[in-house]
Amino acid sequence: MFEIDDEVVFVVRQWVQKAENDLKNAAHTLKLGTDGPTDTVCFHAQQCVEKYLKALLVLHGIEFGRVHYIGDLINRLPARLRPDLTPEEQEQLTDYAVSTRYPGDYERIPLVEARHAVQVARRARKQIRRHLPTTSLRPL
Repeated sequence: MFEIDDEVVFVVRQWVQKAENDLKNAAHTLKLGTDGPTDTVCFHAQQCVEKYLKALLVLHGIEFGRVHYIGDLINRLPARLRPDLTPEEQEQLTDYAVSTRYPGDYERIPLVEARHAVQVARRARKQIRRHLPTTSLRPL
């Protein structure tokens, strides 16, 4: 691996902590079952993936701006660092960030779909964490 500046590691840790908080929110809300707000579950699953991707981008000094599109963030990474998310999963996650954030004309997200969103977030998390220094994975 390459030498990493302590300030960079601290910023990566901040992104990781925020991503972990989003995953906790998604997983906890999912426990409410059919009474739970599945749009919130999916939004936080997307946020988890987005923030983990941004942690990895920060680590490698890759600019990303105010981008929320999962596919765009993934494509900024070298191929060897990219999590294994299908184009459909990338698009679906991005849609959760955009369509479910505010009131709108969208159908309730089925519980099975919300569960899948959390599974995708966990898979991306696991793959991305392999590329992060262990010092950046400790809670703040």
